[in-house]
Amino acid sequence: MRFLLLFITGFLLFSCQNTAEIKKPTWLIGKWKRTNNQPDKLTYEFWSNDFSGIGFTLKEKDTVFKEVLHIITKNNSLFLQVTGVNEAPTLFVFTQQTDTSFTAENKLNEFPKVIQYWKENNQLKAKVANDEFSIDFVFDKIE
Repeated sequence: MRFLLLFITGFLLFSCQNTAEIKKPTWLIGKWKRTNNQPDKLTYEFWSNDFSGIGFTLKEKDTVFKEVLHIITKNNSLFLQVTGVNEAPTLFVFTQQTDTSFTAENKLNEFPKVIQYWKENNQLKAKVANDEFSIDFVFDKIE
């Protein structure tokens, strides 16, 4: 009986998996204004505590671009979900992450195939790219 109890206890201890919590990029949270914009446009990204965001560009008082962003967990992986650009949401899987950066990729998407975000000093920087070209973004925090 004692052997059975030890066996069950040992089995339970070894079968319990220690799943590490997936860390989301908290440094992204806030309201950001793009500083390297075209002169006649204003671009913003707003990120909430629930890792939902919105990116939009204004020309005069008109919205000329808008996307809805979410960082989600799916099958123990992080994804950047982008909605509003294509008909269906596009998922980019996190392929690299540090305390101040991440890279997300979707090789099947025409543009971008790679999205990178990183925090440098007090600025948020981003790059969207495919094999042919890339666009760099520099944001200052406004809230």
